[in-house]
Parts: sequence; C-alpha cells; structure tokens
Amino acid sequence: MTYAITPAIPAGTLSASAQPSIPSHDGALLLRPWEAEDAPVLQRAFQDPAIRRWHTHHVNAPEEARDWIASSHRSWQHEQAVQWVIAWADGEPLGRMALRWMDLLHGLAECAYWVLPHARGAGVASRALATLTSWALDEAGFHRLELAHAVDNEVSCRVATKSGFALEGTRRGAHLQLDGWHDMHLHARVQGDA
Repeated sequence: MTYAITPAIPAGTLSASAQPSIPSHDGALLLRPWEAEDAPVLQRAFQDPAIRRWHTHHVNAPEEARDWIASSHRSWQHEQAVQWVIAWADGEPLGRMALRWMDLLHGLAECAYWVLPHARGAGVASRALATLTSWALDEAGFHRLELAHAVDNEVSCRVATKSGFALEGTRRGAHLQLDGWHDMHLHARVQGDA
C-alpha cells in the first residue's frame, strides 16, 4: 500500500534494535523490558484490587504471566505496543509503563501504567510517565501521546496532569469494565508541549 503521507515513524525503525531500557532523568528509576523472571511480580500485581479495578486484562496464573511477557516481546518486534517494568535503579520492580498501542504512520500512541501498592505515593508513576514521554516524543519520534483513564480514577488523573498531559475531554461510555461502562478522560501531549 502506498501512503499519501510520509510515515511519522517508518516501519522497522523501532524493531530494528532491541527494546531500550530508559533511565529517568534523575537516575532513580529505570524502565526496562519485562523478563521471564518477572512473572511472579506480574501475577501478584494483578491480585491488587486497585489494579484489577481499572484494568481490563488480568493475570491470574503463572502461565498467563509468562505468556503476557512473551507477548510483550512480540509486540515490540511487530511495532504494535511496548511494555516496561518500572524499577528502582537497583532493579526492584515498582510497576508497569506501556505504550499499549502505537500508530507509527501518524506518530500516535496511548500510554498506560500501574504502580504496585508498596510504591504508591512516592511519585513513581509521574516520574516514569515523564521518562516514557521524553523517550517517545524526543527519541522515538512520536508526535502525540494519549492517555485515557476512567473518570472516577482520580489518581490517574493527577498523574496525567502532573506529567503535562492536558485534559482534552471526556469520551462517554468508552470503556467496559467488570462493573459496566465507564466514561473516560482523554489527556494528551504532543511534541513541543512544555
């Protein structure tokens, strides 16, 4: 297929190299690819009620965790999505940061994250999101990053706003959760935003 526009990120650009590990600006955090040995952490994370409440996919068994991690590696190779472990610089896992879908033609992607209970309240999510944002907009070449969260998820709203993602509006009835349809706030950052 021939495009009428030049792709913002040519196909093969990201997958031409291994998924990067990305240190935060202060060096305290590291976004690194998920590895097989992270499977128990991933499975435990999805036992947390807050993570289960706001996420559609759940990981309930060791084999599901291993499959999820293997799938995350394939998604990078196919340039469809990318998942990272949020970790302290010493390697302790703190959560997940992701571009849950990527549109290379238009330079668009959607951010997603969660933080493990023991790491909440320390600014981990906002620092990890700032790290991802810098990489995606300044290095990878994305033009626009979106972030959607349930209107009732006030913590995610604070993380998005603190990280410079402007609230653009509400998508009504846009996301099905276990308890029904949720209205979603849509936040975004584009290249050049402060």
